[in-house]
Amino acid sequence: MRTIVISGASRGIGLNIAHRELKAGNRISIGIRDLESVKGSVIDPNNWPKEKLLINKYDALDKFSAIEWVENTINKFGSFDTLINCSGVLSKVPFLYKDRDEEEIVNTFNINFLAIWKLCRLSWEHLIQSNNGRIVVLVSMSGKRSKGDLAAYSSSKFALMSLCQTMKNKGWEENIRVTAICPSWVNTKMAEKISSLEKSKMSQPEDIAEICSTILKLPMQSVPFEIALNCNYEI
Repeated sequence: MRTIVISGASRGIGLNIAHRELKAGNRISIGIRDLESVKGSVIDPNNWPKEKLLINKYDALDKFSAIEWVENTINKFGSFDTLINCSGVLSKVPFLYKDRDEEEIVNTFNINFLAIWKLCRLSWEHLIQSNNGRIVVLVSMSGKRSKGDLAAYSSSKFALMSLCQTMKNKGWEENIRVTAICPSWVNTKMAEKISSLEKSKMSQPEDIAEICSTILKLPMQSVPFEIALNCNYEI
C-alpha cells in the first residue's frame, strides 16, 4: 500500500488517478482549490473510508497552503511515499506578447513550474524516509518540443522538464524515483480550449491513470524516467 499526495485532483487526469489509486487500496491525500468540487464525484469523501482519503485546501499560488497540506498529510497518515503533480494552467500568450501579458506569463510559471518545485521540496525528506519514494509529474509534450506559438505555456513546461531531470539526479542515491509523463492531447477541459481534434482520438485521462498505476507498482530498478505519449503523428 502506498500513501499518495496528488495535486490537481478535482477533475481530469488528477481525478482519474486519485480514483484508481483509491480503488487499489492506497491512501490518498489530495490538494484542491475548491473543497466543494469533489462532492458528487468519484472521490466524494462521503463514499470512501475516512482512513483512506484526506482532502486539503491547496492553492498553487499560496505556498503556505502547500506547507499546511504536507503537515496535514503527516498528521493523518504518519508518512507518505508518493507525490503526483497534476496541477497546471494553460496560457495562450505568444512570443510577441503585449506588455499587459507579463502578469499572465509570471502566473503561468508560478503554477506550472515554481509551485511544483515548492511542493516537491516540501515533500523531499518524507519521500527519503520512505526508502521507496516516487514523484510523478504531468509535464506534457510541450515540455519536450514547442509547436505553434504558445510561448508562455511551453516555456513553463520546458522548465518543469528540466526540474524533473534535476530531481532524478538528486534523488537517485536517496531511493527516490522520478517519472515525467509527457502526453500530447488528452481529453480534458484544457484541451477543449486549443485543439480541434476529436475527443475520441485524444489520449484519455483514464489512460494516464493506468500508466501512473503501473509506474507505482514497478520495482525501483525498473521505473522509467520519461514517458512520451502521442495520440497523433508528429514529425
